Amino acid sequence: MGSDAQEDADFVAAFHVGSRAVYESIYRDYFATVDSSVGSVLTGIDRETVIHEVFLQLMSSADTRKRFRGGSFQAWLAVLARNRAIDFVRRRNRELPAGIAPQPAERGPSPADADRRAEAQILVEEFQRRVLPDKWRSVFRARFLEERDQPDAARLLGMSRTTLAYQEYRIRSLLRRFVLGGH
Repeated sequence: MGSDAQEDADFVAAFHVGSRAVYESIYRDYFATVDSSVGSVLTGIDRETVIHEVFLQLMSSADTRKRFRGGSFQAWLAVLARNRAIDFVRRRNRELPAGIAPQPAERGPSPADADRRAEAQILVEEFQRRVLPDKWRSVFRARFLEERDQPDAARLLGMSRTTLAYQEYRIRSLLRRFVLGGH
C-alpha cells in the first residue's frame, strides 16, 4: 500500500471516529469549499447559518461521516453543503403560505376587511391562549405580530438567531396544526 493510499485511509478512519484534529483541519482547509457551495444557493445570514450547520453536522453525526468512504473529500463535502442549502430553501419555502404577499391598497378598508381582521385577531388570541407555550410568546409576538426580521427579533429578545429560528419553526408547526385542524 503506497503512502498516499495509507494517508487517505488514515484520514477516513480518523474522520469516521470524529478526531478533533481532523475537524480543525477540515474547517481550515475546506471552509472556502463549503462557503462556495452554500453561496451558490443562499446569501446573507442564511448562508452563514447553513455553513455552520454543515460543520456541526460533520461533528455531531456519525452517520453523516460514515457516508464518506474515500475519494475526493472536497467534492463530497461540496455536494453535502449544496444539498444542505437546497434543503434549507425548501424548508423556508414550505413555511411561507402561497399568496401572502401584501397587495397594494387602492382604497380604504371595506366592511368585509374589518370583519376578516376581527376574525383573525380572535383566532390569534385563541391560538396564544390555548396552544402556544408561554416560553415562545415573545418570539411569536416579535416575528408574527410585529413582523420583525429574524436578526432584529433575536437582538430584541436577547437570543441567538438560530435559537429564534428553531422556536419560530416550532411555532409555525403549532400554528399550522391549529389552523388546519379546525381549532
